Amino acid sequence: MGNAADAADAGDASLLRIETRGAVLTVGLNRPAKRNALNDGIILALQDCFSAIPDTVGAVVIHGVGDHFSSGLDLSELTERDATEGLVHSQMWHRVFDRIQYCRVPVIAALKGAVIGGGLELACAAHIRVAEPSAYFALPEGQRGIFVGGGGSVRLPRLIGVPRMADMMLTGRVYSATEGAAYGFSQYLTEADGALPKALELAERVAANAPLTNFAVLQALPMIAEANPQTGLLMESLMATVAQSDKEAKKRIRAFLDRKTAKVKPT
Repeated sequence: MGNAADAADAGDASLLRIETRGAVLTVGLNRPAKRNALNDGIILALQDCFSAIPDTVGAVVIHGVGDHFSSGLDLSELTERDATEGLVHSQMWHRVFDRIQYCRVPVIAALKGAVIGGGLELACAAHIRVAEPSAYFALPEGQRGIFVGGGGSVRLPRLIGVPRMADMMLTGRVYSATEGAAYGFSQYLTEADGALPKALELAERVAANAPLTNFAVLQALPMIAEANPQTGLLMESLMATVAQSDKEAKKRIRAFLDRKTAKVKPT
């Protein structure tokens, strides 16, 4: 039986709707009455979920139950914290979102309605983001007298740039789904109610990749991109060598050469 400290670090499983669809795990933020606002319970439930991805899962889709992905930090549960407590709380969010970014398998976020504040920070931790027309992006922290604390100042500028993020925080600017696709918030824009189906389609596709290739894309590519050029090139050579020597890679290359797999064509 766990002690009180264990209980304090455990998430409320009811705050997530988790389902398995073949090789795809779907994780639904399940506070629709609160527009899926993020409290400690749901953050810790995400930690529990992403700490124990089954070996049979090849991709994860994270989405919001109801009309919204997430309206961000639940301000009704914001408590007075001293500097040390605030630091520890922010780092708890960092730890959980790191588990998503550095997950063993690709994570795809299906976005609709509110994708704001901490919800946008959560979406940024995913590897692919799919938005439908109802999605909108905002960082209202500036108007609330607070600052992003879930890794947004690290992840979001890599997607949209520092000046655009600064504008959002200073002025409260809200970006539509169409603008979001153009500026880098999402990689896909679907028709109405299409984000989750498209995310599932993509998840099934990436789950069928060679596991080592997915590992290289998720773990090595970001480090290579941020390294100095010579270090990055060496890391690339090492990763390419490891990937090409894998039995799965050899099997897939042979299948292509034997015309058992289709050539790449525009869709």
